[in-house]
Amino acid sequence: SGKVMAADVVKLRSAKTVQGQEISIDTRDGVKVDGANVVKTDIECTNGVIHVIDSVILPK
Repeated sequence: SGKVMAADVVKLRSAKTVQGQEISIDTRDGVKVDGANVVKTDIECTNGVIHVIDSVILPK
């Protein structure tokens, strides 16, 4: 749906980006998305939710 909140992320192993790319989620030792640490969560926008990470994820 475009909205994956932090509480939902911890239950997932992967998620789809707005561009349709599948990204991995790791919840051991904090939350990582494709290897990037999640540093801020649940910034709601009109077209979805932003979670801030500490590195760039490039399309595959």
